[in-house]
Amino acid sequence: MKHLTRILSIASIGCIMAACGSRKSVTAEAPIVPVGPAFIADSAYQFCQQQCDFGPRTMNSKAHDDCGQWIADKFTEYGMTVTTQKASLKGYDGTMLNSMNIIASFKPELSSRILLCAHWDSRPWADNDPDEANWKQPVMAANDGASGVAVMLEVARLIHLCTKEKADSLNLGVDFICFDAEDYGFPQWETADDPGDTWALGAQYWAAHLHKEGYTARFGILLDMVGGQGARFYQEQMSLHYARDVVDKVWKAASIVGFSSIFPTDTGEGITDDHLPVNTTARIPCIDIIPYYPDCEASSFGPTWHTVNDDMAHIDKATLQAVGQTVIQVLFSEAP
Repeated sequence: MKHLTRILSIASIGCIMAACGSRKSVTAEAPIVPVGPAFIADSAYQFCQQQCDFGPRTMNSKAHDDCGQWIADKFTEYGMTVTTQKASLKGYDGTMLNSMNIIASFKPELSSRILLCAHWDSRPWADNDPDEANWKQPVMAANDGASGVAVMLEVARLIHLCTKEKADSLNLGVDFICFDAEDYGFPQWETADDPGDTWALGAQYWAAHLHKEGYTARFGILLDMVGGQGARFYQEQMSLHYARDVVDKVWKAASIVGFSSIFPTDTGEGITDDHLPVNTTARIPCIDIIPYYPDCEASSFGPTWHTVNDDMAHIDKATLQAVGQTVIQVLFSEAP
């Protein structure tokens, strides 16, 4: 699903910063007490299960298309204004992928906005499975795909509920973007070097063709693999490079709501993921909440990454709770 980026040299960082220009400042100091509604992990878990009930959501499959419609319908049910962004994108092997980004907006009329995003497609190959016989099998993607969307759906449900009951109403806009075609990247069995741009195709397309002319947001948070057992979310290096203020904001929020042990302030790896085109092309400072397992031999993304074992049996409600409540804290801490 992701290719680990090579650590940037000092010279290359300077070039990137020159190319990207200055970053928008992040507004408002977060309060030092918990705010907003309680995140319901059981509900997020069910959203994860319901996506997996369609089967692997691999590109150009019926399960993919049916689940995409279900996701759009759920956001609509929770009062969001939903648009879809369809495109035919070329995969690493030349396959044309029928891609659909799903954009769900809360209070789309407001100019002050926060971006939450996750990818919703499944990896078509379990190419990191310990059994080579499984390498051409699709990944269920309970964690690597469904979990991020599940957290966003539960956040959308809670925002809708607060608005409906006129309690803890959120007075800024939120855009939930489900990126497609993220996980059709270069498989491990290929002998050539991975060019690095075969991942995050839906995010690349969105960043170059924004769903709304002139769209911008204060900042963005990418949720990737946010439901795994034993997950801890180190501070990802590209996030620190492009949006250190947002990293500080999110990790402070995690501490306030009691999850500092799951959000350590240690530095993780640098990841090629959907947040990179959001930063470099859309020019919205965006971070990646993504797990890091420094002692896992199978993968630093955890033992189920790109294997047939990325299923509901390995989803942990406690991890969903930690991430979801942290996101709630960030959103409800922001001044209008």
